[in-house]
Amino acid sequence: MNCFKNREALASSDQKLQEECGVFGIAAGEALADPAVSAYQALFALQHRGQDSSGIAVCLNGDLLAHKAKGLVPDVFDQSHLDAFHGARAAIGHVRQSGGSGTSTVSDIQPLVVHHASGSLALCYNGKLVNSAALRAETENRGGIFQGSNDAEVISYVIVREHLRTDTLADAVLNAMHYLIGAYSMVVMDDRSLIAARDPNGVRPLCIGRVKDSIVFASESCAIEALGGTFLRDVEPGEVVVTEYGSGEIQSYRCDIRAKSALCMFELIYFARQDSVVDGAAVSKVRERAGRILARDSKVEGDLVVGVPDSGIAAAMGYARQSGIPFELGLMKNRYIQRTFIESRAWEREKSVRIKLNANSSCVKGKRIILVDDSIVRGATCARIVRLLRDAGAREVHVKSTAPPFIYPCYFGTSLPEPGQLAAFGRTEEEVCQLIGADSLQYLRVEDLKEIASDLKIQFCDACFTGRYAVPVPRKQSDQLRMTNF
Repeated sequence: MNCFKNREALASSDQKLQEECGVFGIAAGEALADPAVSAYQALFALQHRGQDSSGIAVCLNGDLLAHKAKGLVPDVFDQSHLDAFHGARAAIGHVRQSGGSGTSTVSDIQPLVVHHASGSLALCYNGKLVNSAALRAETENRGGIFQGSNDAEVISYVIVREHLRTDTLADAVLNAMHYLIGAYSMVVMDDRSLIAARDPNGVRPLCIGRVKDSIVFASESCAIEALGGTFLRDVEPGEVVVTEYGSGEIQSYRCDIRAKSALCMFELIYFARQDSVVDGAAVSKVRERAGRILARDSKVEGDLVVGVPDSGIAAAMGYARQSGIPFELGLMKNRYIQRTFIESRAWEREKSVRIKLNANSSCVKGKRIILVDDSIVRGATCARIVRLLRDAGAREVHVKSTAPPFIYPCYFGTSLPEPGQLAAFGRTEEEVCQLIGADSLQYLRVEDLKEIASDLKIQFCDACFTGRYAVPVPRKQSDQLRMTNF
């Protein structure tokens, strides 16, 4: 095998990658006059989940209004936008990552505002439907017209259809869940209520909090804490939570779909912010345990432990504590560059790595470096970081990954490359090590995932490592059609 050629081919890959999006919703109480401002602040806390576009929708004087555009939260909103939403009763917000294809339009940016025969609704969603194509085809065959290419628009059509058959938006969402197959966490609002819903498997996170007398929903608990609020609990798999404007209370409903819980493990390994708690598991503790396990099973010696910012830092500290090897900030991060995992084009990843990270030569020069990273996907980014450390004078670089090898595609919102573009697909650990230019490579074992997530209240999905999917995955549209029962 010519590993140099394979490395170059991997680096030039133009395959899409998509990070989890972030959703937020708030029903304002008497003590909160500007829910749009709260949404703006919360989206800052969720910015790590998507940097392609941002948007906020509000319920103001009985109307649903929205402002959204491509860009980071502070690029999309200024004071005039927030002033225009002053006095709203509720707000929902969204940060999105399109996958970097460059083909998304404003129609794909959330929140979506939909006007229909029974009124209006606004929706934000995070996840991926495996039967989206079938639902879209069925809707188009009935005369529906789509403006964009995202699943949120498909979901909105299903909810509206069910709303025309039911009395309340909550009933419509509950009924719609019977047709939505895959992963989704969403917030939906109309002129009377704010609703949060999570798919029966609980693949994507969603939680509930309180800010004074206001009820909030968010992808991660860090958004609630950013508002000075109190975390109440997670939305459970298959649960629909409703709050009527001004009530300050919640009502819970359960769909009758029997399913096995399956939180995406990559939420804990990479996506979630380090200070979040997801389904009972503190993200920082999960990552710290992963580092300890890697150190426990390591067969190499080192002089210094270095973590790849930010998701590798807690694991690196865990490795250092377990091994007794000192931890240092051997890599410095520019905080204003978006996450490289979610960038599609090779030149974008190359540019971002060069600008985003810099090796601390005074720290790493002449040292045997234990480099702890959250995962190895294509391998290109890891290879560039290894080169950064070597160029800074590192004598050896031993790579430790807190995720097992990626060898299967994800159908639930984490759009990994095709298997042939995954570094571990068809390669031994030694061959991947050569591919990234490291002196040694160690992955976390699949059997160790239960140990690192021992605090998790629900089960998790590890399909990208094992091929064990929580939901039957249709490979063709004809298969999707058989799964969809209108």
